[in-house]
Amino acid sequence: MNIGQRINRLRLKNDLTLDELASRTELTKGFISQLERDLTSPSIATLGDIAGALGLSLAQFFQEDIDEKIVFSQSDFFIDEKEGSILHWIVPNAKKNAMEPLLIEVLPHQSSFEVPPHSGEEFGYVLSGKLSLVQNGKATVLKKGQTFYVKGTHSHVLRNDSDSKASVVWVSTPPIF
Repeated sequence: MNIGQRINRLRLKNDLTLDELASRTELTKGFISQLERDLTSPSIATLGDIAGALGLSLAQFFQEDIDEKIVFSQSDFFIDEKEGSILHWIVPNAKKNAMEPLLIEVLPHQSSFEVPPHSGEEFGYVLSGKLSLVQNGKATVLKKGQTFYVKGTHSHVLRNDSDSKASVVWVSTPPIF
């Protein structure tokens, strides 16, 4: 790792001038300039002060920036065919996120898996077909273009009573699938 370049990138990312970083660290503008150009090396204490002024711990300072992927295509999806439905995990490794979006296809005259009670919430958008959201023995009919929002306090399932496949984008928080 090039410490000088790292300081420069983080300073610019934080929208700080050399003067502002110098003021926050009680170092001189010239010294920080020399650090960024790798003309001198900081002590651990000085590097800790710089990292702190940039809003980081020393450990965070030394972590490499990883460009997190934010756009996904079908080649990234994971598909799981279950009895009665097909689940498409449309965001890889969503378990690490606060939300877990799925594309669920419920086959004709079938049901999705039953979601047991949990502490989260779920949102769905019906892309095609007609479904029934069954919760506490009560079925609510959902048509293309409609949405639903449920708390996870009761188990629930999507049921397709029609002769054609139905699809829904389903987002749960926290991830439960």
